[in-house]
Amino acid sequence: MAREPRRDDRPPAEEVRSRHADFEGELGDVTSARAVAEEFLSALAHTSPPADVEHWDDILLVVTELAANAVQYAPGPFGLTMRRTHDGVHAMLRDTSTTSPTPRPFHAGKGGGGIGWYLIETLCDEVSVVPHDQGKDIHVFLPW
Repeated sequence: MAREPRRDDRPPAEEVRSRHADFEGELGDVTSARAVAEEFLSALAHTSPPADVEHWDDILLVVTELAANAVQYAPGPFGLTMRRTHDGVHAMLRDTSTTSPTPRPFHAGKGGGGIGWYLIETLCDEVSVVPHDQGKDIHVFLPW
């Protein structure tokens, strides 16, 4: 599990261009991945505030969905890398499953999910899935 972020040991904002964390793949790692993303965005906002306040929440939601999908569908460790791009934020999640995500039908009132991948595809400017021998990398690009 990644270490818990601490607000007082953040590097100076001008040095924050990327952040990487590895996780064991436990349920609590979904929250930890979101915390890593929030720490990255907080540091980034010091020198480059988001163009729209909704961008912050959209990035956190996408990272949370990616991490939850990794825990649910790709048992095992996963890694999260976030970096600033010239026009937004690139997040990459590496997991242990070679199966590409696919949208599932959503049935209101029945539970069981079905909206996470739709949210990811809707909120991101670009989404790509790159399978490899050890699993896959999911790359998402979001506005900032």
